[in-house]
Amino acid sequence: MKPISWVAQLLLFALKTSSPHVLKDCPPQAGSATRANIDNPVMRKILFAICALINLIVPAHAEPLSPTDLKGLLAQIRDKRAAAPQMQADFQEEKFIHLMTKPIMSAGKVWFQAPDKFRREVKGTSPSVTVSDGQQLWIYYPNFKSAEHYSLGKRSPLDATIAALLAGLNLQDLESNYHVTASEVDNGYQLDLVPRRPSLKRFFQRLTVQINAESRAQRTEMLQPNGDRIVTTYSNHVTGSIPPSTFEFTPPPGTEITTPLGK
Repeated sequence: MKPISWVAQLLLFALKTSSPHVLKDCPPQAGSATRANIDNPVMRKILFAICALINLIVPAHAEPLSPTDLKGLLAQIRDKRAAAPQMQADFQEEKFIHLMTKPIMSAGKVWFQAPDKFRREVKGTSPSVTVSDGQQLWIYYPNFKSAEHYSLGKRSPLDATIAALLAGLNLQDLESNYHVTASEVDNGYQLDLVPRRPSLKRFFQRLTVQINAESRAQRTEMLQPNGDRIVTTYSNHVTGSIPPSTFEFTPPPGTEITTPLGK
């Protein structure tokens, strides 16, 4: 059976559209405690000892950047993107689905040209090729010799889907599309993006993007409205000219072509 493409999954999702008692001053990682345990002097000492240990082990959240520093960081990202609008990288992806005990793993390579051209090749036993030139989107499944074709633009319902999926790579117009906060982390920064537009809110509640000193995405984590998460890590970044043919797709002879959203 052919797997449902991630574009179709997100689109279908968009179209459908008592608390435990925790000791004071004890972080959530310690779990919950019953009233009987809290009232027991021995248990109280043990629990507070555990809380103190966890507070030492679990690092505190980094302080968010000031508005001035955030404005400077976003300007730096814009300048870096303008200087290098084309990039390619390897990726590894984990999809944490709340109905499944183990994440769905995939890996491959992605090519991107700002603002909206990309190619995404998934390797392994269930390969796929997703290609967009900004106006047309193709998803090809080599094992099944089948392809899905979508038209973009003209207020297509897929436009918001693509914007959500490319947010971690594009990083353009962040302030107009998202509520943005940022903090400094090892070897770079972490951006927390909360969608402003309802069309984006259908696809995710929050997107966390970790970038390095060169403003290249190292890791993204997307939290979807149903609680599912998609974690993607990038490596082996390369900037420089990418042939225009990379963002074009011609179905091989004999390919079965479908248009799930109509022509």
